[in-house]
Amino acid sequence: MHSVLDQEILRLIGTKSTENRGYTLLMNTFQEQLYHLIYRMTNHHADTDDILQNTFIKVFRGIKNFEGNSKLSTWLFRIATNEALTFLNKKKRVSKHSDLLLQNTISRSINYESLASDQIIEHLQSALNTLPEKQKLIFTMRYYNEMTYQEISDILGTTVGGLKASYHHAVKKIEHHIMNTNIIY
Repeated sequence: MHSVLDQEILRLIGTKSTENRGYTLLMNTFQEQLYHLIYRMTNHHADTDDILQNTFIKVFRGIKNFEGNSKLSTWLFRIATNEALTFLNKKKRVSKHSDLLLQNTISRSINYESLASDQIIEHLQSALNTLPEKQKLIFTMRYYNEMTYQEISDILGTTVGGLKASYHHAVKKIEHHIMNTNIIY
């Protein structure tokens, strides 16, 4: 079940004399993927850095208890996802008002006649920000991280059928958002 790389990382971390090399290999292997997953959930670099740091702290504290029932990447993505969702939920509770209404107002007032590709990407991100957190997460994992439904299911602990339905709803909402803002490709 484990890749050769997973086995090497776990072997290095399991030995006191090679533990630091193991942690370095783990970070070098997974840091960028985890960063992108978290950033697509938060859309904010400083928050992403904080969440990634918390993720690795939890990983370092818990890796010796990793049972190996899943791939190492699945375990890491689950921790990162839970950290990001916890952060977003705390941020939502602290926030007295939602900036979603402001984003929608701004996005509807923009002229999309001559958008550059980076503007299209910004518009897609705006559409993603209108999604409920779980749909946003599933869309991000499937579309950007190109994970299979089974991998997402392993990370989130939900059924493949439920994931497919959530992804489908997310795509429809994104399409609706884009169509209502008259973006032209």
